Amino acid sequence: MAAMAPTTRDPRPLVVAHGLARSVRGVQALDGIDLEVHGGEVVALLGGNGAGKTSLLELLAGVRNPSGGRVERESSARTRVGWIPQSPALYRQLTCLENLVFFARMAGVPDPAERASRLLHNADLDDVRDRRADALSTGMRQRLNIAVGLVDTPRLVLMDEPSATLSPDQQRRMWEWVRPAADEAGAIVFATQSLREARLYATRVVVLAAGRIVYDGSAAGIIEAFGAAGDTSPEDDALVRLLEAHR
Repeated sequence: MAAMAPTTRDPRPLVVAHGLARSVRGVQALDGIDLEVHGGEVVALLGGNGAGKTSLLELLAGVRNPSGGRVERESSARTRVGWIPQSPALYRQLTCLENLVFFARMAGVPDPAERASRLLHNADLDDVRDRRADALSTGMRQRLNIAVGLVDTPRLVLMDEPSATLSPDQQRRMWEWVRPAADEAGAIVFATQSLREARLYATRVVVLAAGRIVYDGSAAGIIEAFGAAGDTSPEDDALVRLLEAHR
């Protein structure tokens, strides 16, 4: 599958991290992160477990407070933030439709029922619209989780390993549905363990190790710098070598 075509990058950043630091139970999860995300970008955050990907997304989303540094967001009222955590944030006893209508009403969406129906269709959940969230499969629950994060048509979408529980075809469908959020100067930042996913869907790759940024560039740049002849999984092998170089 060919990588998605990049969108036009807006010169004005939607969100900026200045020296972000965060300690979790005495462990330094982030250690002085400086990062700008511009409209039109799809930024993949890669790194091993404990590298700081989730902590960085939580701070950018405003659901956690930093131990040091600050986050600045564009002040425009249009800059709504969609936060999609790795663990689905749903009301398990409500149906798919009821969940989406509820969150749409909470967000002040003009026509909650219409918005919910459109998201159910985009998420391939039409057939289970009246099924309770606690009766969904893992993949269906994650697709509903993503739909909830997009209910307010956010301009900045932050996703923590959104495709981890999706099959390859569901991952492709998810990106066909979510990627337009980066059009017209919106942006997406997502965590992933897969350099292949980043190569296919991101315009930029940021790699974290021990709470610091150790690479900021393209997926192709990682493969060129850290790949080797004979690699059976060129993306994964190159990423492993990059991370090993920063242990």
